[in-house]
Amino acid sequence: MLIGEVARRSGLSTRVLRHYDALGLVRPTGRTVGGYREYSADDVRRIFHVESLRSLGLSLKQVARALEDPDFTPSALVGDLVRWTRERLERERELLGRLRAIDAAAPADWQDVLDVVGLMRGLGSASAARRQQAVLAHPEGVPVPLEVLAGAVLAESDPHVAGALRWALARSGGDGVAALADGMRAPDPAVRRRAVLAVAAVPAAPGAATLLTDALGDADATVRGRAALVLGGRGVAAAVPVLVGMVVKGAGDVDAADALVTLSGDAGCAERILAALADELAAPGADSATRLRLTQALVELPGSAPRAVLRELAGDGDPAVALVASAFVKDDEV
Repeated sequence: MLIGEVARRSGLSTRVLRHYDALGLVRPTGRTVGGYREYSADDVRRIFHVESLRSLGLSLKQVARALEDPDFTPSALVGDLVRWTRERLERERELLGRLRAIDAAAPADWQDVLDVVGLMRGLGSASAARRQQAVLAHPEGVPVPLEVLAGAVLAESDPHVAGALRWALARSGGDGVAALADGMRAPDPAVRRRAVLAVAAVPAAPGAATLLTDALGDADATVRGRAALVLGGRGVAAAVPVLVGMVVKGAGDVDAADALVTLSGDAGCAERILAALADELAAPGADSATRLRLTQALVELPGSAPRAVLRELAGDGDPAVALVASAFVKDDEV
């Protein structure tokens, strides 16, 4: 079988077949009277063996060794190929992510592309200072890849860099909130904490209120608390149970009490807050420190109803609670 026919049957070009011959990988066993290459059935079969191994990602050198060396075992090489392929796919996924980020930023010219690439390279630096500089030095007016910023926010552990990233997302006008949605539902609580901080930086952005409200039911107390403080400051009554819980636990209780004061501006919400605090004060097993924090929260609330509860607490069996309540009642009478 002449080289032209072999090329047609194998799908390989004559140039490739000549290259295989030159390497000694597939040498035709015969020659015609005129000196042309003549391939036997075994030669053609070897060509297909070569191409089969090539399809697995083996180099020509590795293919030659696999076909010629009886001691060459496939297990180790196939394991290496699996690892190399995974690494290549990871590099390609990273490349695809960068290309998508640049495409989403809609650059106007190649300078914009270079600026975005510079930002991404800076955010990938091992140096926290360089990551922060990459954010702060990004040219104003150049499109910002929001998904890249959001991903960096969710992964950033350095507080200074994280603050710069949140600032950059906030500067985008809130469009980056949607990119943080997955982070708000991440399995890792540390990622959810970073996400809620970033969303909290733009509470008025479209979608932010929904994400923060959903976060009130988060399993992590820090995530719940951050969402509650933001929503409480914006008058969202759904935050009341979490804020009262923060006072009970003593975690951010001062800020939680301030948010409760804001929420008490609504009459219906004020009743709900008072009832929740009173219930916790009367809860069996509540220790002195907890009841004292609850009493101090009551002191901050406006209106006559909290004062009536404090007058009752002035005679409480817990001296610390009674002292705080009595002092407020006396000041109020003066």
